[in-house]
Amino acid sequence: MFKKILIANRGEIAVRIIKACRELEITSCALYTENDRNAYHIRGADEAYLISSQSGLNPYLDKQEIINTAKKAGAEAIHPGYGFLAENHEFIELIEQAGLVFIGPSSESVKVMGSKTEARALMAAKGIPIIPGTTEPVRGYDEAVSSINTIGCPVMLKASAGGGGKGMRIVNSVDELKDNLTRAQSESEKAFGSGDVYIEKYIPDPKHIEVQIIADKHGNYRHLFERECSIQRRHQKIVEEAPSPSIDDKVRSEITATAVKVAKAAGYFNAGTIEFLLDQDGKFYFLEMNTRVQVEHPITEAITGMDIVKEQLSIAYGNKISFKQEDIGIRGHAIECRICAEDVYNDFLPSTGKIVHHRLPSGPGIRVDRGIGVLSEISVHFDSLIAKLISWGKDRPEAISRLKRALTEYQIAGVVSNIPLFSKILNHEKFVNGSYSINTLVNEIMKTGEKAGRNENLENIAALVSVLLNDQASNLTANKNDIKFSNRWIIDDE
Repeated sequence: MFKKILIANRGEIAVRIIKACRELEITSCALYTENDRNAYHIRGADEAYLISSQSGLNPYLDKQEIINTAKKAGAEAIHPGYGFLAENHEFIELIEQAGLVFIGPSSESVKVMGSKTEARALMAAKGIPIIPGTTEPVRGYDEAVSSINTIGCPVMLKASAGGGGKGMRIVNSVDELKDNLTRAQSESEKAFGSGDVYIEKYIPDPKHIEVQIIADKHGNYRHLFERECSIQRRHQKIVEEAPSPSIDDKVRSEITATAVKVAKAAGYFNAGTIEFLLDQDGKFYFLEMNTRVQVEHPITEAITGMDIVKEQLSIAYGNKISFKQEDIGIRGHAIECRICAEDVYNDFLPSTGKIVHHRLPSGPGIRVDRGIGVLSEISVHFDSLIAKLISWGKDRPEAISRLKRALTEYQIAGVVSNIPLFSKILNHEKFVNGSYSINTLVNEIMKTGEKAGRNENLENIAALVSVLLNDQASNLTANKNDIKFSNRWIIDDE
C-alpha cells in the first residue's frame, strides 16, 4: 500500500480521505491556502503544506503547484476528492508524467466521459438507452431550430462539458430558443471554458437515480447498488437516499447491470457513478458518468458495509477489488442531508462568517462527515457545503425518524444554514411516500409552510464562547507554512 499520499482538496472530503488513510496507516498530506489557514481539514492531517499560485488561479486549481508540492512532500500519489481538479484529464496526465499515481480513473476515461456529447454518442453506439436528442454540440441557432423540430418541444439545453446545473435551460417552444441558447452558451463558457451546448428531450418530473461502480485495473467490475438523488434545487442534489424507494427488484437488476455496461464501455477503473433519469413510466435513460467519488457516497457505505475511499486507495495501488458481487447486499436504508451555509429563504444565498458554535448530533445510526469545526471560517472562496448528516435504519421509516431526531440536535451558529429546510422535506407527503421528483422541492416543498429562520439567541450566546476559544486557536497555523502534526483535531466542538 502507499506510504504517503497528498490530498488535492479541502473541506469534508479531505477529512474523509484523511480518516481512510489513518486506518490504512498511510501518511496524509493536506493542502491549504493563505485564506484557508485555519481550515478544519489541516487539523487532522499528518502534514499540511501552504500552496500559492503565480498564475492568478485559485491555488487549489493550480495543477503544477499541487504536483510540485506532492513531490516536495515525498508523496507517492494524489487523491483529488471531488470538485476542483477531480475530473480534469490534463491534471491526471501531468501527475502520471511526474511519476506519481492518480487515485482515480485513467485520463482517457475522464476525457471521454467528461464530454456529455461524446459520452452520449458512445453509449448510443453500445446500445445503452440515452435521452432522445443530439450527440454532438449544436453549431448555431439554425441547427438548434432544426434539432428542436426533429426532437419536439419541450427540450433541455445542456452544456457539453458541464455539470452542477450550469448551462442548462428548458425551452418550451422555438420562440424561446434564441435567448436561452445564448445564455446557456455564455454560462457554459464561463463555467467550463467551452460554450458547446447540446439538446435533449425534456422529461417532465423525472427521478434521478445513480449507481455506484467500483472497477479495478485487472478488468473486474462491481456495483454497489443505487442511490436516489431527486431532491434538488438548481439541478443540485441536497438529499439523497439508498436504496431508491422508486424502483423494484426488476428495475434494480436492470439499471445496475446497465451501469456496469457503461463502465466497461468507458474502460473505467476506480470508483465512479453512473447517473440515470427515470421517467414516469419507469423507463430509465443514461444521463452522465461522474468519474470520481461522489458527495453522497456515505449512504452507499451505510447499506453495503463497504469503505469506498479505502477501496479507491487499494485499486489505485494496483490491487484487485476486495470483494465479489455476490458478497454485497442491501442492508437497511440510509439518507443523507447536505448541510450548507446558505439562506434557504433568500434564494439559497451563500452565508459567510466564523463558526462560533457547532454541536454535532449522535446516537444510533447517525454519522456526520464535516469540514468545519469551531472557529472555522466560511468564506466566499469555496463551496457552501460544510457537512453531511447521514442516518441509517433497518428500514426507510427508521432512517427517516433517526434523521429527524438528529436534525433537532444539530446546532451551528455563526452562519445561516439550511438545516431548517430538511425537516420540511422529511415531513412532506411526497417524500414520506417516495413519490417525489426532481421538481418537488422547488415547486411544492419550498412553497408551503412557515419560513424557518436563524436562531439569533443561540448565535449571541455562542459568540461569547468564541471569545474564550479564540486565543486557543489563534496560533494554530500562524507563521507556519509546512506543518507536521503530532496532535490532531486540536479544537473540540461544543
